[in-house]
Amino acid sequence: MVKPVSLPKKQARRDAGRSRGEPVEAALLARTLEELAEHGIDGASVNRIAQAAEVNKTSVYRRFGTREGLIAAALERVATDVGAKLSDRGSLRKDLEFIAQQVATLLRAPLGQSLARAAFAESSGNEVAALAAREMGNSRAAALAMVERARSRGEWRSGIAPEVVLASLVGALLHRALLERAALTPAFIRQLVDLVAAGVAPR
Repeated sequence: MVKPVSLPKKQARRDAGRSRGEPVEAALLARTLEELAEHGIDGASVNRIAQAAEVNKTSVYRRFGTREGLIAAALERVATDVGAKLSDRGSLRKDLEFIAQQVATLLRAPLGQSLARAAFAESSGNEVAALAAREMGNSRAAALAMVERARSRGEWRSGIAPEVVLASLVGALLHRALLERAALTPAFIRQLVDLVAAGVAPR
């Protein structure tokens, strides 16, 4: 009598039982942001991200292609969340102050510092660089809308480029937080916004 052959049990997938699509991607992006906050872009590990999200590593590459593709998607999620909060605050100064406070809040957190450094790091790769360029375009669209509101209220002098103003505002915050390693205090933000608003006001 021939004994039945015992076949090895097929290992269950780590993501078995999970619903596919958006819930899995949301979990991966959330874990990626946590990984970037703790380890930065150079130390980010796809293995750790997949384990924390309870999915196979192949699921990461199937959805995002590469490690930098995953990081770019995480960066985009943060930028989208911040951009969604921007709206008319009733005056140019309040609009500028709100933008500055949003950027400052992000830069005060370990995650924001890691993401900011990732955007400038050579190791970020082409996908992150392309994302940065795309977000600059989105920022310009938001800046144009802000400027049109300011012009209609008589708060904006003609001949001032919106992108220059936005770059001055955000650039000053990045310089203070990342290069000077100084606190983004309410007083600093208030003086910065006063300076920018005064610089574009009609003379």
